Amino acid sequence: MAPKYQSIANSLRTEIESGVYSSKQLLPTEQLLCQRFQISRQTVRRALSVLEHEGLITRRQGSGSHLRERTEPETLLNCTIAVVTTYISDYIFPNILQGMERVLTANSSAPLLFATQNQISTERKILQALLTMGSLDGVLVEGSKTALPNPNLDLYRKLNEQGVRLVFINGSYPEMSGTPSVLADNYGGGRLLVEYLSRKGHQNIAGIFKNDDMQGTLRYAGYAEALRDLELPLEDGQIFWYNTEARRSFHSESFVNSLLDGFAGCSAIVCYNDEVAIRVVTQLRKRGVRVPEEMAVVSFDNSQYSELAPSRITSLSHGTQNLGELAADLMLRQLRGEKCQSMVIPWVLMEKESS
Repeated sequence: MAPKYQSIANSLRTEIESGVYSSKQLLPTEQLLCQRFQISRQTVRRALSVLEHEGLITRRQGSGSHLRERTEPETLLNCTIAVVTTYISDYIFPNILQGMERVLTANSSAPLLFATQNQISTERKILQALLTMGSLDGVLVEGSKTALPNPNLDLYRKLNEQGVRLVFINGSYPEMSGTPSVLADNYGGGRLLVEYLSRKGHQNIAGIFKNDDMQGTLRYAGYAEALRDLELPLEDGQIFWYNTEARRSFHSESFVNSLLDGFAGCSAIVCYNDEVAIRVVTQLRKRGVRVPEEMAVVSFDNSQYSELAPSRITSLSHGTQNLGELAADLMLRQLRGEKCQSMVIPWVLMEKESS
């Protein structure tokens, strides 16, 4: 069964194509669409986002959704796009990949899917294979270990030299600053979570961060600078770092227990993502620690893990925006010869039971 927002998008698309709305006419307001379909505003916005990416409507802040005037049908590109991400079926990646696929297939562009497992060596093999593909037009790529020097930059440059367009997602490299990217505002997210916890009365705030990806180091930077600006303690002992190879360690109760022992004296924890946060909340409950009364836990991504935790986790969300859709749209605009700029997507706080 198609997601609810997709069903709404299908209904509105049929009405637009059958002439229910005249040229230059506004679509019904979000409020009216909510009432008509008996759905939430977030679902309406996701449906409208699908139509916008398909080129059927334009949305402007404060003026609603307009039918897009086109004197000629927009040319379908029929391009071959490689999608290279760290993971495919884990965590938030299915949602990102589905967003990419929706936009690419709507433009008759065939996506080819690869996963690096966040390994530099695997990334190199994939990039070498892509260089042999004469029909390749673009690569949507989440770089491996983006907080570290990348020995594969030579292959990215060779792709550029062959005329292959690149768009980075979730991370980028300073050596390739001219390449467009779609990134979350991870620095701002780290600040946002600390400021939120401070307003809740927390003063000793621990942090768990990943040190080999750009997301983790920027989230830490925002966290650390917010603590400094709020004149709250920042002690090395209240911060735990891990890398890709240690990711699975969070499945071990003894590992998480040892980590939590180091946070004695803290009343809140900022976690790198929901995958870590659910392990932390579960182990706190097993230790008899009340969440959030004795320990608050907050996180990033607002994934399914934040809903499945014993105490639903307060987490940062991108709202109605899908990074995969945005990255794919940026790629297609590049291929049409449009000028494109990198995008930084803000976070939205979703307050739940863990704080």
